[in-house]
Amino acid sequence: MKFYKPTTPGQRKKTGIMFRGVLTTKDPLKKLTKGVKRAVGRNSAGRITVRHKGAGAKRLYREIDFKYNKKEIPAVIKTIEYDPNRSGFISLIAYADGEKRYVLLPVGLKSGDKIITSEKAELKAGNRLPLKNIPVGTFVYNLELKPSGGAKLCRSAGNYAEIVAHEKEYASVKLPSTEIRKIPEKAWASIGQVSKEEHRLVRIGKAGRSRWLGIRPTVRGSAMNPVDHPLGGGEGRSGAGMRRPKNLWGKGVRGVKTRKRKKYSDIFIISRRKKK
Repeated sequence: MKFYKPTTPGQRKKTGIMFRGVLTTKDPLKKLTKGVKRAVGRNSAGRITVRHKGAGAKRLYREIDFKYNKKEIPAVIKTIEYDPNRSGFISLIAYADGEKRYVLLPVGLKSGDKIITSEKAELKAGNRLPLKNIPVGTFVYNLELKPSGGAKLCRSAGNYAEIVAHEKEYASVKLPSTEIRKIPEKAWASIGQVSKEEHRLVRIGKAGRSRWLGIRPTVRGSAMNPVDHPLGGGEGRSGAGMRRPKNLWGKGVRGVKTRKRKKYSDIFIISRRKKK
């Protein structure tokens, strides 16, 4: 972690990640980047559908390989890089046939290490195998939900899932949310844990830093007028004045279940996530 001298109020409790000694290059490979216009909470009609998003520093998008469709070809990690579009570090890998791609970097790997996507790969960080070949108790990341569907789960900094059982054609996997879910054994996953696990310890420190990240201010409903929010109005500070808190549109918040009662994937969930 990186700590700052309290020369200003914003620096007093601000923390960051120490990049020195970890990253090997500053400039990304131009061929694997592109400019992307961020939606900043707007839909195709330009209307705000997600509040508190907008502005922020301009970002160059790095094309990350989540398909891992180059099997049985060894690759070497060339660089370790920062990606403004995701929480973990990324690395540029060079395959034996000369092709280069960006992938998520797991904990414990450095420049020069070798990785491979293969059914017979060794059980070491960065290698990718089908779930049927991964023993119980192994930590994995970049999980597929269906074979050849591309990595969908456990892609954030420090995240990993644990293989807890194998039964018939499914593997039972414990996700970071504590949910235990069945995934087809023919789906693939990478061994290890996503890098930059101290990301969750970062303290923003000041409002301006949130604005750089594209996060706009959130105003409390109780601070608004009655015409603007169900919780607005009242003489001085006052409670909600109703059975449960609501959002701007009158929908219940804080502990209200929003998942569909008959979602198609319910049959794959063995144990629901635990409430915090």
